[in-house]
Amino acid sequence: MATVHTGMTMSLDGFVADRRGGTARLSDPAASSGSAYMNALIRETGAVVMGRRTFAMAEDPDWFVGNYEFQVPIFVLTHTPPPVLPRQDERLTFTFVTDGIASAIAKAKAAAGEQVVQVLGASVVQQVLRARLADELHVDVAPVLLGAGLRLFDDPDLESVGLKKIGVREMGECTSLRFQLVK
Repeated sequence: MATVHTGMTMSLDGFVADRRGGTARLSDPAASSGSAYMNALIRETGAVVMGRRTFAMAEDPDWFVGNYEFQVPIFVLTHTPPPVLPRQDERLTFTFVTDGIASAIAKAKAAAGEQVVQVLGASVVQQVLRARLADELHVDVAPVLLGAGLRLFDDPDLESVGLKKIGVREMGECTSLRFQLVK
């Protein structure tokens, strides 16, 4: 059965985007396309769950096919599906889920089979942690201070989430932290 991994790269002071919504300062070439880290992540991923804002970061939704790292079924958590579906192919498909995080995770797990479901986007990461639907939390800490912006863990309901450290790895300039969620 699929496992659910969630997390993001954040600054040392806990932000996943700067005050203008930018993420460029958090980027690390050691974790970019073509790196051993990213290649391993791509190989293990069977489906992706993302929020509408993460989906909308691609100005042209048809861009995903053939360009996005994860050429797998993608489940977009949204209140309103787009009027026109983005381009899809035999590997990359889109399902717009309007009935909540539990439904999105269940559908993604079914699509992923024995592989990993990656959960992306600050709001969706918070939702999956709050609902105790993740198996692992992965946080890559970039050596930058942003001072303000979008915080990954800015949710008081997360204080009861139990974590057990299962790995620490240096990856270029970033430090990758892996935790198992204690259920």
